[in-house]
Amino acid sequence: MIKLYGHELSGNSYKIRLLLALLGRDYEYIRVDLLKGEHKSPDYLQLNPFGQVPLLIDDEVAIADAQGIMVYLARRYGNEDWLPTEAKALSEVVRWLSTTAGEIRQGPENARLYHLFGATSINIDRAHQKSAFILEQLHRHLAHRDWLCDRLTIADIAAFPYVALAPDGNVDLTPYTNVLAWIERIKQLPGFVGMAGIEAPEQA
Repeated sequence: MIKLYGHELSGNSYKIRLLLALLGRDYEYIRVDLLKGEHKSPDYLQLNPFGQVPLLIDDEVAIADAQGIMVYLARRYGNEDWLPTEAKALSEVVRWLSTTAGEIRQGPENARLYHLFGATSINIDRAHQKSAFILEQLHRHLAHRDWLCDRLTIADIAAFPYVALAPDGNVDLTPYTNVLAWIERIKQLPGFVGMAGIEAPEQA
């Protein structure tokens, strides 16, 4: 049985919930109260010494880090589409996983942490500059394609949450029409689930 440790306001926890839903996998969700510091408790640190969410346990296998978990789930329960093995296609997915942990984290994710959670140690001007940069890159990249790679992969699911949550960080998505269209395409995927700030579309 898969166990997922996470928090409902964590975009990184959400992307794992979303991928599990798209894969049609059942799992047990275990809430870690970040606001009460449960992720730093001795019991949790025994499971994940980094003291972060999400954490996935699949029988005897424990995987920390959202991008690492997505790779595991795609290879374990998905198919070649979610995580290709051909060299060029795989490198493109990894490139966007890196962008998620780099520019998207430095931009929209940090802006959200500052405005929504009061993380005043973050340089908000820099976060907004980074947000504008990566959103413009995504807008151009998605001008003539539906997905970040040649087809839907975990790259899209990895990048999606904090881009879609950008308004939480006072980042306006209105100028980035191609990004908004991509967000809507992901929302229309069979099995899509939302979170606070990302509403699932109403079913007809």
